[in-house]
Amino acid sequence: MSRWDPWRGCHRCSEGCKFCYIHKGDAKRGIDTNIIVRSEKFDRPIERKKRSGEYKMASSEVYTCFSSDFLLEDADEWRPHAWKIIKERSDCVFIFLTKRIERFMKCIPDDWGDGYDNVVVCCTVENQENADRKLSVFQELPIKHKQITAQPLIENIEIEKYLDGIDAVVVGGESDRNARPLYYDWVLSIREQCIRKNVAFTFRQCGTHFIKDGKLYNLQVKDLCSQARKAGIDFIPQ
Repeated sequence: MSRWDPWRGCHRCSEGCKFCYIHKGDAKRGIDTNIIVRSEKFDRPIERKKRSGEYKMASSEVYTCFSSDFLLEDADEWRPHAWKIIKERSDCVFIFLTKRIERFMKCIPDDWGDGYDNVVVCCTVENQENADRKLSVFQELPIKHKQITAQPLIENIEIEKYLDGIDAVVVGGESDRNARPLYYDWVLSIREQCIRKNVAFTFRQCGTHFIKDGKLYNLQVKDLCSQARKAGIDFIPQ
């Protein structure tokens, strides 16, 4: 598993961005997240070893642009080159999340067709309004591998009607001392929707403020993912 950030920086664009970990981390380091910059490691996936000529990055899943948004407007001039890198590394699977799925058709390469085999696009939603708006667009897009990321989930949502053609759904809460609470019932509801449609489901992380069976649990950030795993509710279709 590898990570590739061709550019960094982002702009808040939805309710789910309120306590964005990128903005929080940058603020601690005195960095203005709203300034979008091309990474010095832009060509990382295609860098080669001097002696053997082999790629330095091994064949793997590549988490792409996790310090930004792959469809960010500010990166339009760099994205064509990024697509060329993705196409060259057909032995890797590039996974990116986006809150800007409505821009997708403006951002694809000319030879996209019905999608690249090695690209997974994850549409991020956090409430019912954005789920309806974004997933109604997402379901019509020519993408071979689609996932939905409901993180941070800030209210109960119904997404079952959008699950046709979806490979997986990932759910998680918000991490911040002022985070909006995550109700376990919301998580279980999405899980049941996925089971009915035979779509993979992953409970990625609890929220800092997690409510289960009417009881509020205040969790540390370091425990959010491990506590979600302990729930043992991930679903893998047979």
